[in-house]
Amino acid sequence: MIKNTEATKRPLYIKILVIASIMMTVGGTLTAIMTYKNVGLTENFMTQWLSSFVIATVIMMPIGWLFMSVIGKIVQFFMSNSKTTHQQLVTGLSMALIMETVMAISTTANTLGFSNTTTFISAWAQAFITALPFGLFMSVMMSLFFKPRLAKFLAS
Repeated sequence: MIKNTEATKRPLYIKILVIASIMMTVGGTLTAIMTYKNVGLTENFMTQWLSSFVIATVIMMPIGWLFMSVIGKIVQFFMSNSKTTHQQLVTGLSMALIMETVMAISTTANTLGFSNTTTFISAWAQAFITALPFGLFMSVMMSLFFKPRLAKFLAS
């Protein structure tokens, strides 16, 4: 019996909403942690966090898709004899470090600016290190659990 694949395909807007919700959850949490580390829980926290989140989202979405593809190919090339799980783990950890670096730069620049290089570097490092456990946890979860399921979901 032949199935009608057009009838079983998920609408594109559903796929976009799922991807956007994942990115917003991870990006929102990371920028919240970084903003809190940079400025504390002040009365301007929400405004600074929201603007950092918007900047990170605009920067991270295109960079994330590009780097995910490039890093995946590089890891696959250098680890072609390794298990897929190991390749996914290395890809996820690499992505976490790259994406968090860029996100910490954009968040720190948004909250503190570049006026003092020493202050900026110190605040960037603190924001990065503080958010790193969550970022690493999410990268492992995304690489090993969510990405394979998400690929099936997007193909449907």
